[in-house]
Amino acid sequence: WDFLILFFCLPVVIFNEITKKRLLGDVSCRIVPFMEVSSLGVTTFSLCALGIDRFHAATSPQASARPIEQCQSIIAKLAVIWVGSMLLSVPEILLWQLAQDTSPVSGVVTEFCTMKPSPSLPESIYSLVLTYQNARMWWYFGCYFCLPILFTLSCQLVTRRASSTQQKGECRGAKPSQCESHLNCTIIGLSVVYGLCATPENICNIVVAYLSPDMARQTLDLLSLINQFFLFFKCSVTPVLLLCLCRPLGQAFMDCCCCCCAGCGPDAASSEGSADSKLKTEMSSSIFFDKPRESPPPLLTLGTPC
Repeated sequence: WDFLILFFCLPVVIFNEITKKRLLGDVSCRIVPFMEVSSLGVTTFSLCALGIDRFHAATSPQASARPIEQCQSIIAKLAVIWVGSMLLSVPEILLWQLAQDTSPVSGVVTEFCTMKPSPSLPESIYSLVLTYQNARMWWYFGCYFCLPILFTLSCQLVTRRASSTQQKGECRGAKPSQCESHLNCTIIGLSVVYGLCATPENICNIVVAYLSPDMARQTLDLLSLINQFFLFFKCSVTPVLLLCLCRPLGQAFMDCCCCCCAGCGPDAASSEGSADSKLKTEMSSSIFFDKPRESPPPLLTLGTPC
């Protein structure tokens, strides 16, 4: 989802700031906020799911030999996180619309997105969107800021307490505990980056909610732009941080990149063939030495007593 934000929302925002025209018109005014809020939901619920996973890993009776989770289970969890985040962001599609303003000095028509529900909506949906607009600031602060930070902090505290209690009762190996500590550091790093990038947005939302009648539209647009670029910064830093802190994932990513670069080279086929022949030779030699011989091979008679 971070890559979707960078590849779709970032060019739209930059194009709008340069040309003062909204790329894709009213569609981008609705889709860009929807994807940005969905990104907050995906990050929030992913951090909560990772915290629960670390707690289960720390309290599992067989923590040193836990089975690898099946792909179907991981896909189901990701589907719940993504679909849930997108459903919670649906009001953003109905809340925003495209507006135009003419500069009194230059007479240039500028396009901007305004937070105003369309009067053509049904009355029940219109009232729900208005309720969402009035509670949007506190919903942002409670669900997309306080929930992941407090949830991750509480899960880390409970996990550390459970791990220390379990280590007092039985001696655990150094390798599993080191792997668990790397995963815990990864989750803490992701939470810190998310908290630092989400704090300015929540402060701006609170300021705009209480001081918007006294602020100029240029100031509101500048605050909105700052919030968006903090989101873009979070989306660009999170994958890099994840690859750097999570060593198995980073090593797998580097191996994949090296394999792709090697596959594009001219000697890829010959090197691959030599690697395969070497692997076959090693396998045949290992099979030859590991498998005991049942009987000695028969001697060939060549016409001499020897």
